[in-house]
Amino acid sequence: MPKYAYVGVTTDGRPVKGTQRAASRSDAEVSLYDQQLHQLRVSEKKSLWQYEISGPRIKREEVMHLSRQIAAFLRAGLPILEAVHTIGAESENSSMRRMMNRIEDGLRSGERFSDCLEEFPKVFPPFYRSIVRSAESTGELDVVLARLSRYIERDLQARRKIKSALTYPIVVAAMSVVTVVVLAVYVLPKFEEFFVDLDATLPLPTRILLAVTGFLGHWWWLLCLVLGAVSLLYVVITRTRRGKYARDALLLRIPVLGDAITYALVERFCRVLGSMVSAGVNLTESLAVTTDALRNRVYVKRLGAVAEQMLEGQGIAGPLARTGLFPATATQMLRVGEDTGSLDTQLEVTGGYFETELDYKIAKLTALFEPIVIVTMGLVVGFVAVALVSAMYGVFTQVEM
Repeated sequence: MPKYAYVGVTTDGRPVKGTQRAASRSDAEVSLYDQQLHQLRVSEKKSLWQYEISGPRIKREEVMHLSRQIAAFLRAGLPILEAVHTIGAESENSSMRRMMNRIEDGLRSGERFSDCLEEFPKVFPPFYRSIVRSAESTGELDVVLARLSRYIERDLQARRKIKSALTYPIVVAAMSVVTVVVLAVYVLPKFEEFFVDLDATLPLPTRILLAVTGFLGHWWWLLCLVLGAVSLLYVVITRTRRGKYARDALLLRIPVLGDAITYALVERFCRVLGSMVSAGVNLTESLAVTTDALRNRVYVKRLGAVAEQMLEGQGIAGPLARTGLFPATATQMLRVGEDTGSLDTQLEVTGGYFETELDYKIAKLTALFEPIVIVTMGLVVGFVAVALVSAMYGVFTQVEM
């Protein structure tokens, strides 16, 4: 049975605290009220063993469902406090349950919902909190939460498409590497002993293969050391501002992959900015929060200049076009929205367009990546097979002679 920590006040005004075991937080509160305690603050107490096993993890899927649930409750006329309490009581995730309990405590103490979300920056990104804060002031919290739920769902779908597209080539590459390692470590040494005993002259492919596997067998520790040093150097460099910028710039320049990354960033930019503008957040603040949500240093740096040009009265479409990071289609569509006063609608339309284009880019990337991996691994495995077969044929020919 879970244990709950509580802080309260007795009937004579004396503060008390302790723990209470109960099936749920509500049961713990009822039990404590029966003990004549008031002004209660009850939170689930987690043991060290439980913390080490699960940890305070709340996935984006759960944030999506949470947004959708609260939006549905608000549309049904349920107060935000009761909605949060119901979701927290029914959640099977202990981390989600504790978070909702803390949000409920904040709401009971008079805080706004957006203020409660500020305690969980790793769960709710800045754009999410800013949109919710603006929605509270306009009274459209249910509409905005439903919109945020749809945005997170689309973002998750895009990530799943990328992962599923890369799964097959990665599996093929991994199986090929395992095959080559098994041949080099277990099979080839046996053949090498056999060839030495026969004192036969080996074909060139076999000698090359034996030389490579011999080098790997004797100097594997050096290769591991070099690989570790290179990995460590990469981590150290990419922790610096210049290193992160250089890495992001390099990724954008890679053929095909760079196009896919660009379309993904433009799609996210339009989705997040459109959601914030629709929620009533001013354009300058919306652009700043959206820029941070992109996480690509190249975009962050150049979009900083866009914010300055906007403050000078140059609008948004023109400065975005001058960055060189947005396709002409995107800037043209945004210019139309800017001229007609329907920027939020055009941002949503542009995001949908680039979502479709991103699917095409991912398919193209997969179509290019798969044959490269398969052909490369096929050449490696084929070379090993040719080296072994030619050696066996050469040895039997020399024995017959």
